Amino acid sequence: MSAASANHPDKSAAGSLLRLLSCNILAGGSVRKYRHYVTEGWKQVLPMRSKRENLDRLARLLAGFDIVGLQEADAGSLRSGFLNQTEYLSERAGFPYWSHQPNRKIAQFAASSNGLLTRLKPVEVRDYALPSRIPGRGAMWARFDLDGEELIVVVVHLSLGPQARMRQLNFIADLIWSSPHAVLMGDFNCALDSPGMVQLLRRTGLTPAHGTPPPTFPSWRPRRAIDHILVSEKMEIEQLYTLPHAVSDHLPIAAEIRLPAPLRLPPPVAN
Repeated sequence: MSAASANHPDKSAAGSLLRLLSCNILAGGSVRKYRHYVTEGWKQVLPMRSKRENLDRLARLLAGFDIVGLQEADAGSLRSGFLNQTEYLSERAGFPYWSHQPNRKIAQFAASSNGLLTRLKPVEVRDYALPSRIPGRGAMWARFDLDGEELIVVVVHLSLGPQARMRQLNFIADLIWSSPHAVLMGDFNCALDSPGMVQLLRRTGLTPAHGTPPPTFPSWRPRRAIDHILVSEKMEIEQLYTLPHAVSDHLPIAAEIRLPAPLRLPPPVAN
């Protein structure tokens, strides 16, 4: 395609640059080898000082972004020392707005959630439970007003099973297919060429970055590209890259998005 195509709009007519990041944070836990899922699994259900330190390191990485989507953030249970990790990260990284979506609670031991941190004031935030035989997967939908134009941002964490993922991706497509300016990001647990993702892109017109997507899993030796940031075709992903935060079992994935000319970012809001 030419540089002035739908996927590569003329930059002389382009709008603001939006900086996004998505990360599965494993409730602040650390995994550095596959065997640690078994041999150190007890650490995932107990409050460890290292988890707070991991969150502090992550907060320093988040500070340079406009909108952050989190997966597997603890909403306040035993394993996090009853700390709402989304709220904690918003405070440490200086985000004026935050929201979270608790998805799966295991007694008082664990409370997994999606999270949204943003420097832009959302007009509306909605929580959706994604279809699954085993409950616990969700999508956070947020609407922003950018100089009279709507921007929709959806943060997701999908199932491991392909059949459940297909249902979830169809559900997500129904949510956003009619939105002219949309961002979808999160832990999809599948590659871009999987049948469900191919169908999602076809139904919604969302596009990935050009080139080979960066692998994000496992963080200590990334081989699989299963975390994604997708945008409407009127937007352009100028950069897509991972950050060297090998604490969770996923690397954070970041993008710089060139918004089309009608969309303009408002002045930053002080925390």
